[in-house]
Amino acid sequence: MGIKKDMFNWKNINTILLDMDGTLLDLHFDNYFWFNHVPMRYAERHNISLTKAQNFLKAEINKVAGQIEWYCLDYWAIKLNLPIAELKREIKHKISLRPDTLPFLNALKSANKEVILVTNAHPDSLSLKVEKTALDSHIDRLISTHQYGLTKESPQLWQRLQADLHFNNETTLFVDDNLLILDIAKTFGIKHLLAVANPDLQRPALTESQLRGYPFITDFRDIIGEIC
Repeated sequence: MGIKKDMFNWKNINTILLDMDGTLLDLHFDNYFWFNHVPMRYAERHNISLTKAQNFLKAEINKVAGQIEWYCLDYWAIKLNLPIAELKREIKHKISLRPDTLPFLNALKSANKEVILVTNAHPDSLSLKVEKTALDSHIDRLISTHQYGLTKESPQLWQRLQADLHFNNETTLFVDDNLLILDIAKTFGIKHLLAVANPDLQRPALTESQLRGYPFITDFRDIIGEIC
């Protein structure tokens, strides 16, 4: 579907809920961290091959995918016997905003929209990324779903968020790169949904068929003219 002119009536959108990793930040950092850096350190710690470490980690991730444990640095520190938060700092130079993020956020601010970050990232990960990107200076409120003990994959999380934030489903836009999470938000009743087709800027964008009919962008700057 992509983004077509006037797909969203921005005058009827008051609140924008934004994912962080893969939406505002390049997902390359997280992909590299979990599928290269952590396996490398695990292989060193346990004196096994990198391939064996990668296969082990993928299997462990699959066991908890979508659950709070998948996003929990404390869980992985215990599971892998590695200082996960410290390992993130070893490659923090790879943390980066998408080049279209600040123009998008600035446009939303100019249009007087309420902008709220809702991320599954652990608070320590969120803090590191804010430290590196200063995202907090461009967003009205930052929320890690860990404060609820739930993830965006959980319908109950959306109920809790709405109770706390008092957003109106009819006037809210939710942007994420995770299609399962978009499905949950859609079922909850969020009227306006937008997928990010190229969360990792070093990998090919998803195709329109892969995005299952969701409106999508590969560059937020393509819609800035519609916001203002």
